Order: sequence, then structure tokens, then C-alpha cells
Amino acid sequence: MLIKRKSIEKEESSRPARKVKYAPVTLSEQDGVRYLHFGTEWVQGAMRIRKPDWPELEYAQQMMSWMLWQEQPRAIAQLGLGTGALTKYCYKQFPDAQVTAVELNPSVIAICASMFKLPPNDARLAVLEMDALDFVHDEQRHGTLDALQVDLYDATAKGPVLDTAEFYQACGACLNEDGIMTVNLFGDHPSYARNLKAMKFAFAQVVCLPQVHDGNVVAIAFKRARPIDPTALAERAAQIVAATKLPAKSWVKGLAAAK
Repeated sequence: MLIKRKSIEKEESSRPARKVKYAPVTLSEQDGVRYLHFGTEWVQGAMRIRKPDWPELEYAQQMMSWMLWQEQPRAIAQLGLGTGALTKYCYKQFPDAQVTAVELNPSVIAICASMFKLPPNDARLAVLEMDALDFVHDEQRHGTLDALQVDLYDATAKGPVLDTAEFYQACGACLNEDGIMTVNLFGDHPSYARNLKAMKFAFAQVVCLPQVHDGNVVAIAFKRARPIDPTALAERAAQIVAATKLPAKSWVKGLAAAK
């Protein structure tokens, strides 16, 4: 998401409605990759057709950086479904975990099932059609999550649609004491500083990975402060690379550069 590219379709898309719920869902394909749009040239997610469970975009891979600290998560949630890349990956990679995705737009859920290989709900997977704000304010969810991944953009892609300190406090409340949140931000937009300020108010520690694509910056927020130990993280990154092929070593380098 937030990768600006020209639509492959020849006709121009009309300007999307203001409400996320009614944003038009459109698709394009190029070089074996299927892209999701909300009626604009902004990419909201991608799937390599031959590898449907792999997070194709680099920022989506970085959203998994909580794995540096969480080895065996039992409960993972995703706010904003996109193409279901993170949801599918977590569902496949962590067979003992409960995986929940929250999406307001029913058309996104439907297109993920029909065009992006999203599996149906079962005992471990729950894709919920609801407002992310309602999800994080539900007290029954508080203290339940090991990892929370937040990727909430509308068709205009001007910044996260939920970005207040109160929202991030509610996100933090959903995490257990060792919980970690990752958030997709747009580093080239004024919303970036506002989101970081709100996260730092709500969380004990916030660090950012280097910018990728056309402005994506992934922030990592910790319920409790964690040591950024390059040696220990490098060892853990090597394990992740061996087990998953995710580029975890680059995450450690990025964290070291950000210190």
C-alpha cells in the first residue's frame, strides 16, 4: 500500500467516495503480480500469483518485524485487510496462532476471497467486517494479542485514517504485556510526525525501520521497552531467514542505523 504507480487499465478511474466503506475496489496485473487499488493509481496491496501466501511488498515484509522478539505468537491481529497478505502469511506461518483481520469495506473482503486466495474463516482465522476503532475499544480484546499490525489507509492515501493518541492507546490496550504493534506510515507526509508523536505517547518505546518504496515507513511500538541488542537480534534474524526467507537481517541493519 502507498506505492504510487500508474494504473495498467487504460481508462481513468473516477475520484473515489470519501467514505472508506464505499471506496471502489479495482485490480491490475503486471509481471505476474496482482495489485489492489481503491479506484486510484495508489496500490493498496499486492500478491504474486504463483506465491499467494508470500508478502510481496517490502513494507509488508517489514510489518512482520515483530518476529525479532516474538517467536511463538498465539494471537495476531491485522487492522486493514488489503490483499490479505499479512493475514495469509501469519495464518500459514504460525499454525498454533489465532489470526484475526479487521476490515470495514465488505468489497475488500469479497475480492480477497475471490482474487487473492484468502482462505475462509475457521477455528484459527477470523476476518471481521467492522470498524478498526470498534475492534480496539472492545474490552474483551484487551490484553489478548501478541502482535498487532496496523495498515489503515483510504483511497486518497494521505495518511492513516486513524492516528490519534487515543486510538494508539486502545491498540496498546489490546496487546499483552510483551505485545508489539507494527504500523505502516507514510514518511513523506505530515501525518508521519503526528502518528509518531501519538504512538510515543501511547507506547513505552517506538522505533522505525528505514523508508522503502515511495514513502512507506514501518514503525514498531512496544508495550514494554525492549533492548535493541544488535548481536541478539542478528542471531534471531538468522533464524527467521533460515525458517521463512523473510529479509530479517535487513531489519536489524535498519534498527541499528536508526539508533
